[in-house]
Amino acid sequence: MNFLVKIALPLQRLLDSTRSIDFLAPLLLRIYLAPVFWVAGNNKLNSFQNTADWFGNPDWGLGLPMPELMAALATGTEVLGAVLLIFGFGVRWVSIPLMITMLVAIFSVHIENGWQAVADSMSPFPPADIEMAGQRLEAAKSLMQQHGNYDWLTGSGSFVISNNGIEWGATYFIMLLALFFIGGGKYVSADYWIRKKYMTSA
Repeated sequence: MNFLVKIALPLQRLLDSTRSIDFLAPLLLRIYLAPVFWVAGNNKLNSFQNTADWFGNPDWGLGLPMPELMAALATGTEVLGAVLLIFGFGVRWVSIPLMITMLVAIFSVHIENGWQAVADSMSPFPPADIEMAGQRLEAAKSLMQQHGNYDWLTGSGSFVISNNGIEWGATYFIMLLALFFIGGGKYVSADYWIRKKYMTSA
């Protein structure tokens, strides 16, 4: 037992010493998520009427009530949320509506496609038609190799079959949930300095 304690205590001290840089985790979460929501929000903003039509149409869209309002809320949440994440201002608060947008996306758009964002037979949760997806991908590659400049077409990466599952939405939700609990972090967030100046007890 004494031997284990002699090993455990230095290791615990080593872990404790990393507390001085624990602000990096929430900072990197914010930096990662901000452009995701900025791009998504601006895409909606730049084609707002199409977005509202898609939100409202029950045949080829989401069939949501008050589509203009819903589209405006989603767009505003993503654009404003991206800005607030960058500055680390109101991080825990803004995480809530951003998580709601992720849940709406997951349950209204992606869940019927299963887990995977990209069809991959090696995944533990492959889509039901993974064999067909593989055949489609091979057929597409064959056509491009025969009739196109395949090296140029794949210059930025390999072609894949999008499965459009919940994987990315769920990942962003989990990242936002972490920010909801830990906040924007120390030193490089407005929340930290506001709290330090106005909310710490004397």
